[in-house]
Amino acid sequence: MHMLLNSFIALIAVYLAFVLLVYFNQSHLVYFPEKQIGNTPEAIGLGYTAVNIATGDGETLHGWWVPVGDAKGTVLFFHGNAGNISHRINYLTMFKRLGYNTLLFDYRGYGRSSGTPSESGTYLDAQAAWRYLTENEKIAPAQIVLFGESLGGAVAAWLAAREQPGLLVLASTFTSVPDLAAEIYPFLPVRWISRFDYNTLESLQSITCPVFIAHSPHDEIIPYRHGQRLFQTAPEPKQFLLLEGTHNTGFIFMQPAWKRTLGAFMDRHLATRKSA
Repeated sequence: MHMLLNSFIALIAVYLAFVLLVYFNQSHLVYFPEKQIGNTPEAIGLGYTAVNIATGDGETLHGWWVPVGDAKGTVLFFHGNAGNISHRINYLTMFKRLGYNTLLFDYRGYGRSSGTPSESGTYLDAQAAWRYLTENEKIAPAQIVLFGESLGGAVAAWLAAREQPGLLVLASTFTSVPDLAAEIYPFLPVRWISRFDYNTLESLQSITCPVFIAHSPHDEIIPYRHGQRLFQTAPEPKQFLLLEGTHNTGFIFMQPAWKRTLGAFMDRHLATRKSA
């Protein structure tokens, strides 16, 4: 009996040590930045301007401004938690063909941006990118599309709840970090120890612009039910696009549908807001 009690105490100690390890290393489970920039828009035949954007707390963000002639609107793109902007250049081709300018930038700690990523930091980065478009490029808020993929969807939704963009797009986005973590690590008390929130669902409750949500039933990282719940919460007008493929291949497999469906939604609602 004494040996059994000692074994139980040892197991508890190991479990608590693991919980503490996870607690203090959460940022390494959330952010996977790459500093090395690969291809630039020039590699796919797009003209662009490299921009440096100052944040409100002393960091400098690196990004690419890709304008088009007689643009219908402007896309402010928020990428996911891994890599950097050089892994998203194919989006630039799609937005150009749809007739939209694009600002694609790296959060702090990613690519050539200074600093270290954090939740509060990504929100400051979002606000800095918004100011760049509205103040430097003189883009009207009602003509800005906030486009977020995966974790970037949570950042885009946070910004949409505080500004007045023309439209919000959430691609393969989770409801919140604690919700997702509870599914990935059911053996951990993640709702008690999570130091990250990224509550997309909460942000949607304060949003007044049109919302476009895309998710794949075969997403192996962020379950499809997250996209469904976000869509149920989003205000009207809204539209849902059923993707194909996995978390990182849905865009590749669905590019024609992306262009047709998303383009029509963006054109319709941005034109309406412009006339209003």
